[in-house]
Amino acid sequence: MAEDAHEKPPVSSDQFGSALAPSILSVCDGRLADLRYFKTPWQQGGAATAYGSWRCDDESVLEVVVKAPVGPVEYRFTRVLGEKGAPTPRVAACGDELGAYDLAWLVIERVPGEPMSRDLSKKDVLDLAGAAAQFYGASLEAFGPPTKAPTPVDWHELIEKARQCARENAIPEEQRWKEALKTVTKSLDSLVMRWRARKTTYWRHGDFHPGNAMRRPEGSPWGPSECVLIDLARVTPGHWVTDAVYLERIHWGKPEMLHGVKPVKAVAKAMKKVGVEPGEDYNELANIRRILTAACTPAFLEREGHPKHVVGALEALEHSLTLV
Repeated sequence: MAEDAHEKPPVSSDQFGSALAPSILSVCDGRLADLRYFKTPWQQGGAATAYGSWRCDDESVLEVVVKAPVGPVEYRFTRVLGEKGAPTPRVAACGDELGAYDLAWLVIERVPGEPMSRDLSKKDVLDLAGAAAQFYGASLEAFGPPTKAPTPVDWHELIEKARQCARENAIPEEQRWKEALKTVTKSLDSLVMRWRARKTTYWRHGDFHPGNAMRRPEGSPWGPSECVLIDLARVTPGHWVTDAVYLERIHWGKPEMLHGVKPVKAVAKAMKKVGVEPGEDYNELANIRRILTAACTPAFLEREGHPKHVVGALEALEHSLTLV
């Protein structure tokens, strides 16, 4: 099978997009034009993305991004939240069929410039926290609290793998890691039980980081200047602290990039400001989540093995263990 798989090159997103383009152009009744396909470095799968232009009722022309096909989660949240004025891309056109196929597609605003991760400032981090709070509020208003619990993570398996990797690989502060992981293992049943008892009544972004945020400029015809959260493909039920701790986690090796902002505290404050209750136990839950995720770091050395990140994760783990 492996040999057969190499006989033909995979279909590229441009080829796939070119095949879908006539159907998308047709269903948009001449409003969509000038499609230019692109692929970002982080883009995965066979979905096609293209820049294009959109003609409005007043004959003005706006720059857009076309995505096809998109999954049901991304389609649902992008379409509905865009209509509600959430800090997400506005939608010019969308549908869940293309010709004879059940394929969802989106034509959304193109936010100019680069993602916030390119040159992150303190204001950017605070605005990112504010956008998250607005996203949680808008999602709850649009869809209500989730009724389905998120898929549980096998923390015991992951942390056992982390202990094994710490024994078999040369990692920074090896002895400290072994001691910290031993401490976590002793309390793991309790930690996991407390984490799984959390309320999973939020719709969280699922991939919350500055690379998935852009700033809509002043005077944009699409809406007010604000931080716009993009890529809603991983929205999932859960607790919002998972998003906030993830934002911390990706900066454990370079905390200076957060400019002193504590994501959990910033998001909780922003949630209260927009009338979304963050929960009384969010600090404890955040510490538990830090312990669980930090303790897994040695299990993912192939993608999280930078020495600064490994040491930063260890420091976050040791500190959180003193608080829980």
